[in-house]
Amino acid sequence: MSPARTKRTSGPRPKKPVRRRNTRRSALLGAMFLMATSAVGPGFIVQTTSFTVQLGAAFAFAILVSILVDIAVQLNVWRVIGVSGKRAQELANTVLPGSGWFLAALICLGGLVFNIGNIAGTGLGANVLFGVDAKLGGVISAVIAIAIFLSKKAGLALDKIVVVLGAVMILLIAYVAIVSHPPLGLALKNAVIPDGVDFLIITTLIGGTIGGYITYAGAHRMIDAGVSGRGNVSAITRSSVLGIVITGVIRVLLFLAILGVVAGGVALTSDNQPAEAFQAAAGEIGPRLFGIVLWAASITSVIGAAYTSISFVTTPRTSPRTRSIATCAFIAVSTLVYTLLGQAPATLLIMAGAINGLILPVGFAVILWVAWRRRDLLGGYVYPKWLLAIGVLAWLLTLFLGYQSLGGLAKLWV
Repeated sequence: MSPARTKRTSGPRPKKPVRRRNTRRSALLGAMFLMATSAVGPGFIVQTTSFTVQLGAAFAFAILVSILVDIAVQLNVWRVIGVSGKRAQELANTVLPGSGWFLAALICLGGLVFNIGNIAGTGLGANVLFGVDAKLGGVISAVIAIAIFLSKKAGLALDKIVVVLGAVMILLIAYVAIVSHPPLGLALKNAVIPDGVDFLIITTLIGGTIGGYITYAGAHRMIDAGVSGRGNVSAITRSSVLGIVITGVIRVLLFLAILGVVAGGVALTSDNQPAEAFQAAAGEIGPRLFGIVLWAASITSVIGAAYTSISFVTTPRTSPRTRSIATCAFIAVSTLVYTLLGQAPATLLIMAGAINGLILPVGFAVILWVAWRRRDLLGGYVYPKWLLAIGVLAWLLTLFLGYQSLGGLAKLWV
């Protein structure tokens, strides 16, 4: 009996480390895609199309600059938050008591307003795909997002859905980019030596893809999944780099897809330029592909905005159930406003955009200060000087972007 008993109790033990590794791998992959898909929402799709129509191949320079700034910001954000194991608002409260909750308030306000736009994007995507009323499509999409957070394994469900939808977006946009036959040589040349530079467009692009909740989406998901501390530096670095690569791939592919259409001489003149571009490139199936991409980009942004915003007003001691309910309430409020108004009010969008532009230099300054002066919060970790240096350069640029965003607030009183 003794050998048999030994066999029964020892049999399943080797599986536990494997299961734990798989869960960790899934969480890190989810964090990468959450960062990427949060940065590529419906607003980014519209902006990329509009700016490519305006600048043509020269827009490649703006794309490259946005990716370089993204690299400098995200490498530092993931490293500091990951090694410290503390969320951005916790670090801010430690450095300057009360500042973390101020940052959290700004994040939630901006996240809520933009989430109304994300819900609207899901509605438009559903309308293109199935012909349903846009408001009904938005409500159904919101119910799907809420169901994800109400599931018993909400974290795992979140990771799976953003990875799957992120992969679908990449594949479909890549297909359109291939069939549109973009002038790759001209795009590469303009990425380094642009025919023209529009700093306002660069400012708008960077603010829309790095500012606000987007900055912290992946890093917060990572530490919530239990990946933190000095011992995980290699995993943190690898995940942040891969997340940035995924983000960059989506941005570049979408730009090339639209550039191929524009360079081919097609004039995009309709009210829905992205759908028109997809149809010009892929024929009758084009609008359907656009509908899938728009819906996927929108619902993953809904998930990212809700998850990250709530992570700023809860603590590690908050129960997962309470956090999920709060996230669902956040989505429900966004959906209610959308169904009542049909879109985010223009004034609120201007205000939220300006706030996002201000959040970036303020929140990033806290990250850099911890890296430079608060080694105690990093468990004695010696922060790489080269990483801090590129972070400071990026921060100086964010100051300029923040100054530019004040113009958005000025419009409210003009």
